[in-house]
Amino acid sequence: MINLELIFPEIFLSLSIMFLLIIGVFKKESSRIIQNLSLIVLLVTAVITFNETIGIEKRYLFKESVVIDYLSSFMKIMTLLAAFIVLVISSNYLRTFKIFKIEYPILILSSVLGMMIMIGSNDLIVFYMGLELQSLALYVLATFNRDQLKSSEAGLKYFVLSALSSGLLLYGCSLIYGFTGSTNFNIISNQLSSEDYVLTFGIVFVLVGLAFKISAVPFHMWAPDVYEGSPTSVTLFFTIVPKIAALTVFIRFLYVPFLNLIDQWQMILVFLSIASMLFGAIAAIGQTNLKRLVAYSSIGHVGYALAGLATGSNEGIQSSVIYITIYILMNLGLFSCLLMMKRNNEYYEEIEDLSGLSKNHPLISISFLIILFSLAGIPPLAGFFAKFYIFKSVLEQSMYFLAIVGLLSTVIAAFYYLRIIKIIYFDKEKEKYDTDHSLWLKFSLTFSTLFILAYFIFPSQLIEFVSRINII
Repeated sequence: MINLELIFPEIFLSLSIMFLLIIGVFKKESSRIIQNLSLIVLLVTAVITFNETIGIEKRYLFKESVVIDYLSSFMKIMTLLAAFIVLVISSNYLRTFKIFKIEYPILILSSVLGMMIMIGSNDLIVFYMGLELQSLALYVLATFNRDQLKSSEAGLKYFVLSALSSGLLLYGCSLIYGFTGSTNFNIISNQLSSEDYVLTFGIVFVLVGLAFKISAVPFHMWAPDVYEGSPTSVTLFFTIVPKIAALTVFIRFLYVPFLNLIDQWQMILVFLSIASMLFGAIAAIGQTNLKRLVAYSSIGHVGYALAGLATGSNEGIQSSVIYITIYILMNLGLFSCLLMMKRNNEYYEEIEDLSGLSKNHPLISISFLIILFSLAGIPPLAGFFAKFYIFKSVLEQSMYFLAIVGLLSTVIAAFYYLRIIKIIYFDKEKEKYDTDHSLWLKFSLTFSTLFILAYFIFPSQLIEFVSRINII
């Protein structure tokens, strides 16, 4: 008998999406209602996930193709809460561009459903179903502002390149199925020995597809254009939410079926990590657009998260999960600042638009300062501890070269973060921005800034949550 209570969050979310679509079709001018109901759905789903699955021992459903454990529950809740905050601070931005439509929250919910399926997958087919559901919604979100040429171009680029990566990923899945006769992670694990080198081809193709989804170098080419062209609220969603699901799939795919082949895939992850950290740090230096800079910055941060996974240890996995959690909150604060750069119903996103911001908007400037210092890894802010945990787990496995490259790229990346701070505090001021920001936008910025500032006082709370994740 299948215990459907364990997948009740996914069932509830699926039914809610259908229900909201029906309301949107039959009730005119229902954008605000759909938005509010979507927020309630996300919160209720998070509560159900917490009540039904947190704290239970590992359970399998549907012939072991779906797994419910602490990792999946933790990542699902994080995905739902991140999507909630993105949705709640998007309203004013969407209204400004007259794209506040019923499709926006429904697409976000559909994408989140795909991510939840990915996070709980223990089978290549289930994982691919979740991935495509997530991606289809993201294609439309990228091109949501149809009146802007850049937005349409962003959606098209993302669609074409994503389709290519999905093809490579499927080819890798077919190779793995051909060699092992199964798509289930547990069955593949039981049939493998450390001498099965032929499977490396399949692993490489799947890793290429996954690396594209998290914009790791050299599969990052879509990120700067898509981040710049998409509406800013969608860029925020791209920056934080899909990375949670992708990181979870990385952990499941490598550590469950292919732990015996760690010698084959470890060097691939080390290469992806080093390339992403260095390229993200160097390429961002010449950027003039804040969203493009965030794209290269996120490529670098993905490199640090992959460094933790490359260690092949539980501590490495836990440090990567901590890193991605802190990274989400830092980016949430950064984009809250970006969404406050509005003047006469126009949003500004060039670095030069921050010129002299401290003179007219001291509170936003202080938040910018704290967030950028944290992204650069300056102690005692949360970003420093995120990097510290990664380097600690890397050094424990004697991967000294990876740690040295990570430290070097941190120093290089600090340059462009400090350059923005210099522009905010020392350049000539520009016209004042509007101050009529929504309460949720202010709350988002305040919460993320206080978290970054106060994390060093209670670091054990997050460590305690994450330390329950045991994959190996």
